[in-house]
Amino acid sequence: MNIDQLKATITTIPDYPKPGINFRDVTSLLQVPEALRETIRLMCEPYRDSGIDKIVAIEARGFVFGAAMALELGCGLVLARKPGKLPRATRAAAYTLEYGENTLHIHTDAIHAGERVLLVDDLIATGGTAEATVELIKGVEAILVGAAFAVALVDLPGLAKLSALSVKAHHVIEFEGD
Repeated sequence: MNIDQLKATITTIPDYPKPGINFRDVTSLLQVPEALRETIRLMCEPYRDSGIDKIVAIEARGFVFGAAMALELGCGLVLARKPGKLPRATRAAAYTLEYGENTLHIHTDAIHAGERVLLVDDLIATGGTAEATVELIKGVEAILVGAAFAVALVDLPGLAKLSALSVKAHHVIEFEGD
């Protein structure tokens, strides 16, 4: 499948979760086996020889892409979750989205200094969750190799936020944020 075909598998929901937002729903891409396989392949491509030790996947759709990428790259998977979802001691970082504020947590023993880590999520828009995850990764002195996304809303500030943090981001599909 080419990029236009992959893009066509993503459903746009107008005015969700609030008026004026066009929600890009990647769950429809997940329903097409060829689209999922090709998206994972393309998300992994820049990192195949990067010696990734762990992928940190952001709740919740990032878990799907992160797990598949961890299998493909032969590395571990760390879940960045919302409060109260992880059973052991955690580290937390706060973030703000256009719809509110929250925190992300990872287990304190999930990532170690010097490990090579890749941040993964389904979509980057404003960059709040990605920015918080970068803080969690760098806070333990791990080496953040980059960030991979299935979709980037290129006219929103997320990619620029990552660039300002010296994080090289890779994405497969682009949309205007609308």
